Amino acid sequence: MSLHPFSQRPRYSQWFTAKPQTVVVQPTTWCNLDCTYCYLPFRRLKHEMSAEVSDALAESVAAFADGAHPIDIVWHGGEPLALGPRKFTALLTPFEELRRVGRVRHYVQTNATLITEAWCELLTRHEFRVGVSIDGPAALNSQRVDLRGRPAFDRIVRGIDRLRVHDIPFSVIAVVGTDGIDHPEELLDFMAGLGCRSVGFNMEEAEGINTDRQQPTPEQAETFWRRTLEWSRCHPGELEVRELEYLGEYLRMIRAGQRVDWDRRRLDPIPTVSWNGDVVLLSPELADTIDAEYGNFLAGSVLDRPLTDILGGAHRLRYVQEFLAGLEGCRAGCEFFDFCRGAQAANRYFENGSLATTETNYCRVTRQALVTALSTVAAKEKEETV
Repeated sequence: MSLHPFSQRPRYSQWFTAKPQTVVVQPTTWCNLDCTYCYLPFRRLKHEMSAEVSDALAESVAAFADGAHPIDIVWHGGEPLALGPRKFTALLTPFEELRRVGRVRHYVQTNATLITEAWCELLTRHEFRVGVSIDGPAALNSQRVDLRGRPAFDRIVRGIDRLRVHDIPFSVIAVVGTDGIDHPEELLDFMAGLGCRSVGFNMEEAEGINTDRQQPTPEQAETFWRRTLEWSRCHPGELEVRELEYLGEYLRMIRAGQRVDWDRRRLDPIPTVSWNGDVVLLSPELADTIDAEYGNFLAGSVLDRPLTDILGGAHRLRYVQEFLAGLEGCRAGCEFFDFCRGAQAANRYFENGSLATTETNYCRVTRQALVTALSTVAAKEKEETV
């Protein structure tokens, strides 16, 4: 049974920021690829965001965006570039004044296959930060195929080449499944050669409609992270690895006596706005998830209420209350909590069936295995110096 909503507001505020740092926006549900591990249920449907939704969203964002702390608008699909430059520009127009004065900044996560000269001009004009999805060299990128089952690797690399010609910096997100888990050095060498500024490794997860494929084990993940740490130490400055940077930041702050500052950090509610204006909170992966028991995770619609009102009522949502219970359980019982912070709502739901649960395979392969890998590397180095 959920607690009285008034008692939930201070509880929510203990964990979450008063305003979001990131707003995820889905300009279209459609994607031109059909990756075998994709979690999106409606990627074959060509739903597209209207100008009405974009206008309402920009008005909402203007209410809490300021120049000191710009809001990151992350355009995420489907494949955002499938909308085409003309339609995409129309969606960006309501945000343009906010962008020019530094109150918002745009990000896009793309498979890069549709990047053209026109797209490069648009990305440059609106000062986009670009993230590209590619899983490694051709043999390790084999799960990323088009609608006819044809490998997308050459088209992805061609798009990346266009970004480089236009001097558009980009980062990479790579899904690491059973194909790549045993080849970290090959992955890292490839990513360094691409010219990206950073890479994030997403261990393949059971979420959305991707529930039947084999996931990396904690043992495989620990070996992967250990070898990644060793590669990074042998190649200083060549490639920033997102997960290592996060762990490094934690260790630096603790060693510098900044634990209080680390502990004061709050989670981002990460409002995700679907093509039709519907808003879900906590995890973008919960968007388009059908579950009547949780009201399909809907927190509201920007066509009916501004985001400030929707977020102001977040503590009343059953799934948010359950997630808070899960966080409290993590804090009480997990030795990794101080670093991890326990914040992965979608994994709790898709793996365990409840947001009130604690440990997930995501925790084991992405957070716990990383920490134990660092411990192993440190112990090995200590032995070698004795």
